[in-house]
Amino acid sequence: MAPLRIVFMGTAELSCASLEKLAGDPRFQIVFVITQPDKPRGRDLKLQPTPVKTVAQRLNLPVSQPLKARDPVFLETVRGLESDLIVVVAYGQILPQSLLDLPRFGCLNVHTSLLPKYRGAAPIQWAIANGEAETGVTIMKMDAGLDTGPILSVRATPILPADNSALLHDRLAQLGAELLVETIPGFVAGQIQPQPQPAVGSSYAAKIKKEDGKIDWRQPAREIWNRSRAFTPWPGAFTLLAGPAPTALTAASTVAKPMLVKVWQMEVVVGQGTPGEVLPDDQHGIVIACGESAVRIIELQREGGRRLPAKAFLAGHPLRPGDRFL
Repeated sequence: MAPLRIVFMGTAELSCASLEKLAGDPRFQIVFVITQPDKPRGRDLKLQPTPVKTVAQRLNLPVSQPLKARDPVFLETVRGLESDLIVVVAYGQILPQSLLDLPRFGCLNVHTSLLPKYRGAAPIQWAIANGEAETGVTIMKMDAGLDTGPILSVRATPILPADNSALLHDRLAQLGAELLVETIPGFVAGQIQPQPQPAVGSSYAAKIKKEDGKIDWRQPAREIWNRSRAFTPWPGAFTLLAGPAPTALTAASTVAKPMLVKVWQMEVVVGQGTPGEVLPDDQHGIVIACGESAVRIIELQREGGRRLPAKAFLAGHPLRPGDRFL
């Protein structure tokens, strides 16, 4: 039996495991890889290839980078490939129905949530931020909606206390790649029938913004901890350390401005006080009162400084009970 002719569409690091898994399986032939255009990055704004383009070039696969997936010339190019299947993983654009209709068996998508929960751009982060006990991957047949297509297969994984979005991302990328290659043969053989998504239980995972990482100390400690894991490494959980209050001997204009601090690791502990208040030192970190209970900061980084354990940070920036994070 001839291998299935597959067009792969992906851009982000999340896509790479699926591309490599498909390319390494003799049942499939990647006839074309489609990814977003190169973008300028770094201080010198040098054009950088997408992670998928880098992998495709290493595997000697043909690559196309259209500006828009709706472009008529691009659509005709894909039509001419006479593909059996298009596989989409974190491509970054909503695809038109005219593209979804081109391959013989339609388009499949690997989505990193248990659909219909967390449709949208950031399902990994919001699952952690909202304190979910588990998440997973869903293989669905795409339609023109936003992650609304019928489901072919699902695989769950627990969200562990040690997980942040980077660790969970890598685990789900591998899980999705494995489930994808398990699902495709049964789907094209008619042994797996797409099932409509449940009408209830849907939610939307909005794109992460930088301000989502700002810690609100009025929230319960567990919610702050969840959000800090969800937004590591980007945008990071961050806060402001208030400067010393003015005194009779210090002009208000000379008082230090608040210091921006990025929090890399924290844990929930017992404690009580005004939200944002530094509580007595317990020798294991910086304990800060929250709206409910407290957190202990284990690792942090001031703006322009190095990432440090709390003890090393305190050696250069001593804190006293009653100092405030804003």
